[in-house]
Amino acid sequence: MTRQAKSRPWILSAPALLLFLVLLLVPLVMTFILSFHSFSFYGGIAPTFSLENYVEVLSDGYFYEIFGRTFAIALATTLICAAIGLPQAYFLSRMHPFWRSVMLLVVLGPLLISVVVRTLGWAILLGNKGVINDTLRDLGLITSPIRMMYTSGGIVLALVHVMVPFMILAIWAALQRTDPATESAAESLGARPWTIFRRIVLPQAMPGILSGSLIVFSLSASAFATPAILGGRRVKVVSTTVYDEFLNTLNWPLGAAIAILLLVSVLAIMVGWNRLVERRFAGVFE
Repeated sequence: MTRQAKSRPWILSAPALLLFLVLLLVPLVMTFILSFHSFSFYGGIAPTFSLENYVEVLSDGYFYEIFGRTFAIALATTLICAAIGLPQAYFLSRMHPFWRSVMLLVVLGPLLISVVVRTLGWAILLGNKGVINDTLRDLGLITSPIRMMYTSGGIVLALVHVMVPFMILAIWAALQRTDPATESAAESLGARPWTIFRRIVLPQAMPGILSGSLIVFSLSASAFATPAILGGRRVKVVSTTVYDEFLNTLNWPLGAAIAILLLVSVLAIMVGWNRLVERRFAGVFE
């Protein structure tokens, strides 16, 4: 190949690489550098190199509680999305093309609405005087409202509504590459439906479950609008903590350190989960 032919792919991808560099890498590097600066309420931000922000986060049980709550919410959201997404994606892959198109529109429909609007809708449903509590009270099933707002459960419920389309599409894309004849062959050999699902459908869907869980977990762990609206000041997660440090206390270096630790933690969990699943289902990923 000539030198011009070898450089052509780099030239063609240069605009995308430049956009990636400007919009992602540069802010991340600036945030990383900012996390080593010091802060005082009287002197503001000082451009010094110090690990005090990381030491403060890693030595304070308050931040461990916030990180634990964040990852617990993200994990619960991922598991529920997988439980909903796998059967839904399986039915999609077996539908008539016309009805499949209709159902895909139904699945993708929520993505056309702002996350803030959807979360406010859940706030109307879950409030003490919301639709759910009023209905249960009118039916005589409860005498006092059930507290669903400002709870981790309410955040998980709303996040599932936001994230489940990503899981469904990821699993459906994986099932599109499978051969339905394998299920017919297993059935003809006397396999029961549960055995067919466990031994044939589930392993073939694992690449989609893996990619979908990585997307859902990372987006849930870093979500801001839903925890801020439904969690308020009572249920603090990492994203709302970073927001408070930047805009309320104005301690930007500490907020940057928390954000970097969240990024590193999510990446470590994602890499570990990816290796675990690929090792367990090695034959599917080959």
